[in-house]
Amino acid sequence: MLDRDLRYPRLDDEDEGDRPAASGILMAKFLEARTVLIFGPIDQKLAQTVAAQLLYLDHVNHDPIKIFINSPGGHVESGDTIHDLIEFLQSPVAVIGTGWVASAGTHIFLGAPKERRFCLPNTRFLIHQPSGGAMGRAGDIAIQAKEIVKMRERLARVIAGATGQSIERVRDDIERDYWMTTDEATEYGILGTVIKRMDEIRF
Repeated sequence: MLDRDLRYPRLDDEDEGDRPAASGILMAKFLEARTVLIFGPIDQKLAQTVAAQLLYLDHVNHDPIKIFINSPGGHVESGDTIHDLIEFLQSPVAVIGTGWVASAGTHIFLGAPKERRFCLPNTRFLIHQPSGGAMGRAGDIAIQAKEIVKMRERLARVIAGATGQSIERVRDDIERDYWMTTDEATEYGILGTVIKRMDEIRF
C-alpha cells in the first residue's frame, strides 16, 4: 500500500480534507505504473514529493521509471535535487516533456541521458541564466551576486555536457531567454526523440 503523501504530484497549501479522494487514487495508479508527474513551478515542496516518489519506486524494484515534465522552471536547487536523483537511482529513468520545459525544468530534463529524453510534438524548451532578487546589506548582496555567477557557470557546464555544445556557446545562449522548438532542441542536443505514442518510449 502506498503512503498517502507519495500519491500526490506536489505538496501544496491545501488542507488534507480538500484533496479529492479520486485524485489520490489517480496518483496512486500513476505510481503503480512507475510514472511521476512534474507539473507547474519547481519548488522545495515539489522536489520533496518527487524525490520521495522516485526513491520509493527505486526501492520497490529497478524497473524503468517515466517522468512527465511540464514546467516553467523555478528554484534551481530544487531542480538540482531531481536532476541528480535521476542519475543516482538504479532504475533507468526516461523523461517526457510536454507543453513547456523551461529553465529549472530543462535542468531536470537533462538529468536523463539523451537517448531517454523524449517529448510530445508541441513542446517548447527554454534555457537561460539564473536570476536573483538580492536584498539586504551591500556585503550580503555582493555575496549573493557572486553565488549567482557561480551557479550560472555550473548550469552552463551541465547544459554543455548534456548537449555536446561548447561551453562558450552555452554561455552566450543563456545570456537571454533562449526558446527552442522540438526541431531546434533536437539540433541543440537537449532533446533525443519526439514521440506521439507511449509505446515509442524506449529504455
